[in-house]
Amino acid sequence: MQELRFELAHLTLSGLGLGDPNKPMILALHGWLDNAASFIPLSEHLSDFYIVALDITGHGNSAHRALGNHYHLLDFVQDIHELVESQGWPPFILLGHSMGGIIASLYASCFNDKVSKLISIESFGPITKDARSSPQQLRESIESRIKANQSQARHPSSLEQTIAARARAGDMSLLAAGLLVERNVGQKDGQYFFKTDRKLRTFSSVRITEEQAEAFMRNITCPMLVVHGDRGFEFMRAAFKHRQNWVTQLTAAECSGHHHVHMDNPEAVAQPIREFLTTD
Repeated sequence: MQELRFELAHLTLSGLGLGDPNKPMILALHGWLDNAASFIPLSEHLSDFYIVALDITGHGNSAHRALGNHYHLLDFVQDIHELVESQGWPPFILLGHSMGGIIASLYASCFNDKVSKLISIESFGPITKDARSSPQQLRESIESRIKANQSQARHPSSLEQTIAARARAGDMSLLAAGLLVERNVGQKDGQYFFKTDRKLRTFSSVRITEEQAEAFMRNITCPMLVVHGDRGFEFMRAAFKHRQNWVTQLTAAECSGHHHVHMDNPEAVAQPIREFLTTD
């Protein structure tokens, strides 16, 4: 396991190199409020590949957006493209879980010459809202930002309590929660603090519409694998059922587990991934 750092024009991204760098690369994008450690369990069952597990901007050891700037879903896509261009990577395998799967699908749609195969775990395209909800969405976003600016940052009392709380909130094992928390919590002057940018918890200013989501998904030209947990998020399975005909080269698999199925049941998730990646 290797700590990675990528210097972009206006921020530094961090990540983990998992496996042998001489093997085919998978760029892995984690879910909301998770970090690169999300892919450590899965990497142990994908030994034929080198996983570059990224800390998405504002998460883990990656830089936060500048003071006064906020987090917009589409800006994450720009971060990924700047990273890809800066590294000069040839077409690569792109893997995402939850929010990372959404970002991965948008990237593969816009830059389909860069992605050879796409894997999405517990995710199938953007979360959408009707256009008529936009005024209320923007109001709630602004109010949440102002409230966040006026509130004090919370600090973990102990790693053990924080891991237990993360496991309960994410419906995941203590082992999986521990991996995420240990990368997301730092210590300074004897006090623990969360590395994740607090602004990530504010509401999105705008949501993509279902019509826009369809345009993005229909523009994915590479083969795509979708993996769901049988006890994962129901709205994601519903989205898959509604949208599955939008992607022309689509494979689907279901494994036993909750939303973090790739962490709690990595061997089962790795099996359809290996089959998908070794099939022409």
